[in-house]
Amino acid sequence: MLESPVFVVTLILALVAAGEVISILTRAYVPALLVTFMGYLILLWTGVLDPTVVPGSALSVAGAVLVGAVITHMGTLIPVSHIREQYKAILIALGGVAGAAILILGVVTLVFDYGTAVAGAGPVTGGIIATLLTTEALQERGLETLIVIPALILGLQSLIGMPVTNILLRRYAIRVRDRLAVPQTASAGVSGTDAANPAGGAPAASTSTDAPPAEAAPAPAPRRALLQLPERFQEPPIVLLLLFVSASIATVLDELTGVNYGIYCLLLGVLGQVTGILPRRSMDKANSFGFGMISVVVVVLASMSSVTWEDVSRAIVPVLVILLVGTGGVMIGGAIVSKLVRWHPTLGMPVALTALYGFPGDYVLVQEVARSVGRDEKEQLAIRDQILTPMLVGGFATVTTSSILVASILVSTL
Repeated sequence: MLESPVFVVTLILALVAAGEVISILTRAYVPALLVTFMGYLILLWTGVLDPTVVPGSALSVAGAVLVGAVITHMGTLIPVSHIREQYKAILIALGGVAGAAILILGVVTLVFDYGTAVAGAGPVTGGIIATLLTTEALQERGLETLIVIPALILGLQSLIGMPVTNILLRRYAIRVRDRLAVPQTASAGVSGTDAANPAGGAPAASTSTDAPPAEAAPAPAPRRALLQLPERFQEPPIVLLLLFVSASIATVLDELTGVNYGIYCLLLGVLGQVTGILPRRSMDKANSFGFGMISVVVVVLASMSSVTWEDVSRAIVPVLVILLVGTGGVMIGGAIVSKLVRWHPTLGMPVALTALYGFPGDYVLVQEVARSVGRDEKEQLAIRDQILTPMLVGGFATVTTSSILVASILVSTL
């Protein structure tokens, strides 16, 4: 009965949904993907599922087709205006990713081997897409024994990243709260300034402590892009066609140049957004992002179908080493760039650490820290307003862009 397509899809969706429910109930401290992956492996090991069922399912086929479109969509996520406004947060996030990649390649290669280092470097600095690109490359090169490494890292990375971020972000939030307690005659309106001066210098004066945060001000009307797709044509079939055309072009460029198609998909997504050919958040516009991401998760599940308990046992030590080394690299890289751009490291390092969990973990952490550190609603709002935007931008920059580039470049060296 379980071999029937409708039952297979139902079971897969039940695993994904169970992960989401547990993640919501634990405020994202138990990662949804960890629950999904471990649930799938348990079903395989107990004989409930045949190892050939999910790889041959319709969702697995759909996911394989949708990967290019999903990566292109990632390139349309970050508004160009945010890149200009939050460039320091983006630089810090990129510094963290670079630090993790360099440290993992240097340390893990010496302790284990280069293939193990590459298997972990992309996923530890990003999300599901970086993991998928790494997994595909490992399969193509006959390194199936390493496939469990990126999957386990993807499931476990937030268990390390979120607590460390919480500790650092609380220290910065206390700093913001203490600034708010400065007598108004000494520093009026400090609540809106520390984010603009994270290095910890004297805050600029403001005329009113009740002024709304800058991001609440009305935004100027966006300038029409060069080749803006008219709103009336931004219908799901047309947007999906443009995404698949981009993915097709990326695939051709991959075959011609040998450079991973993920890089081209990402660049075409960014270029499409800048020129206006692709709308922002394209797959959301096409009402298909949820289905696309579930299908991609299924592709990762399918790649794990041959994983045994012995494989997991053998991989757990390298995975833990990669996670510890990678987290250290993210913090070191984030701290160095924070110093260069004159941000306080207790904000800069959390921005870099978003590489380990992304959204919605970054949003949840900001809410939790603001609520626990702020002594009243005004303090909570001020803390949230100063740390939310850089955390969100850092998370998008790592998960949607830099980690995909890292994974695409490194897998080509295997």
